[in-house]
Amino acid sequence: MSRIEPRVARQRRHVRVRAKVKGTTDRPRLCVFRSLNHIYAQVIDDSRGYTLACASTLDGEMNSGAGDKITKIGKAELVGSLLARCALEKGVTQVVFDRGGYKYHGRVKALAEAARQGGLKF
Repeated sequence: MSRIEPRVARQRRHVRVRAKVKGTTDRPRLCVFRSLNHIYAQVIDDSRGYTLACASTLDGEMNSGAGDKITKIGKAELVGSLLARCALEKGVTQVVFDRGGYKYHGRVKALAEAARQGGLKF
């Protein structure tokens, strides 16, 4: 029996999640991608194929306020609050959460909770 590579396993989980999670105009999809050093999040309207808001650890607003001593979980919290602020400016209050095949803990959970505290409902 062969072992499935973790990247391939995550992609398979993501396909299963995406079969159930669809972003609409009323409730766009909050999509999360997590790399080894960074985390990216987008609010996507799948019915039109538009990205309504986005935030990541590479944004200029992130690097200006935070030093290098902040942890990856702390950066994920900042990305979640930044994304919530951007989404609320665009008039988005409710989203569906797409964890991207990642387990709901650590950085993914921190981003989601910070987005909830920022005013997004999901």
